Amino acid sequence: MAWETALFVYAGLLAVLLLGGVPIGAALGLTGLTGVTLVGGTRLWPTLGSILWNNTQSFTLVAIPLFVLMGEIILRTGVSKRLYAALATILGPLPGGLAHANIAGCAVFAALSGSSVATALTIGTVALPEMEARGYDRQLTAGSLAAGGTLGILIPPSIPMIIYGAMVNESVVNLFIAGVIPGILLSAIFMIYIAIRVSFSPHLAPADRSIRLGAKVVLRALGDCWAVVLLVASIMGGMYLGLVTPTEAAGFGCLVAALIGLWYRELTWTNLAQGLRNAVITTCTVMFIIVNGLILSFAVVDGGIARGVSNAIVKSQLTGWQFFTILFILYLILGMFIEGISMMLLTVPVIYTSVLAIGLDSVWFGVILVIFIELAALTPPVGLNLFAIQSVSGGWPMAQVVKGSLPFAVIISLFSYLLFMFPEIALWLPRTINNYH
Repeated sequence: MAWETALFVYAGLLAVLLLGGVPIGAALGLTGLTGVTLVGGTRLWPTLGSILWNNTQSFTLVAIPLFVLMGEIILRTGVSKRLYAALATILGPLPGGLAHANIAGCAVFAALSGSSVATALTIGTVALPEMEARGYDRQLTAGSLAAGGTLGILIPPSIPMIIYGAMVNESVVNLFIAGVIPGILLSAIFMIYIAIRVSFSPHLAPADRSIRLGAKVVLRALGDCWAVVLLVASIMGGMYLGLVTPTEAAGFGCLVAALIGLWYRELTWTNLAQGLRNAVITTCTVMFIIVNGLILSFAVVDGGIARGVSNAIVKSQLTGWQFFTILFILYLILGMFIEGISMMLLTVPVIYTSVLAIGLDSVWFGVILVIFIELAALTPPVGLNLFAIQSVSGGWPMAQVVKGSLPFAVIISLFSYLLFMFPEIALWLPRTINNYH
């Protein structure tokens, strides 16, 4: 079977399964198994077991359940409430007030979580009642929380970066380091947009005249952030210095998170059991999608699709700009219907060789891929962050959440092109710290 035919058959079958309501993980696996059977009959079926076993034995993937567990523990230690209160005190006098605290809170919590949805839910649960009580515009509130939540997968640790690194055999540490500056820069751009918008429309964010910043107030607020600083330093410092692997850092982070919970006396046996249960459910969901994605990846390689697409792109002599625009449109459309990790598992096996063939950097592409996944989290009808914020809003119309998130989706889109034009935004730090070439 020609690779063009195989690509058409796989895409068509996957579309039919998804439209028929089949869960994304099962749809990936069924499409892959069908593809393998069409190309080589049942003779390659026994090979699938070895492929799945070898790939899921990756030590790197062990970091996923550990980072998920660390985030679950932190959710139950009261750290998020103290962090948000501190940031609200410090940033409250700025135009936009608590909307800035949403972005900053999500950016900081992103360093304690590897999930976009978890970040949005954690800060949203704390921020929504406070902003509603103070009369903040609902669209600004929802948009800042949904967009801030996307930082959870750009600022390390990041579950999509771990999966991408395992898929293409790229250093997860380099990917983590590459996400730092883009994450901080995107956070700053979000906050600049909020400040400009509120300056022209002050009614969107009523100013809090009760906040009087002074040395004692700032120091007290910073004191509430010590746990976050300790945890971030413990999990990121060792990785950046080359002392531990991401998996070892995640394990140590779980220990530190538990100790913080015991210090605040808010981590009970009941909370811990609930956190363990949620971590197992999340990990099983992610691993189910990964395993089925591996089956589809094998079918893509076995059918010659990856090689065929790469050769076709090279022969077409596309410029980097044209290729990137095609990628952007592809992920924009896919992101409307498929969640981020599934989208990555579906596309990377097909286009990764083309990315390298056209001269783009592997680590840079990992960061761009995460930004595309961020955009997918804000695009209906399957924008997960939109549903996350709406679920904790107390019944706000989804239209309000979508409209509030739209300007931030545009910012993320423009930011992806900024990163394309200036790749050193992502690559300078890993080259400086890790001598990445």
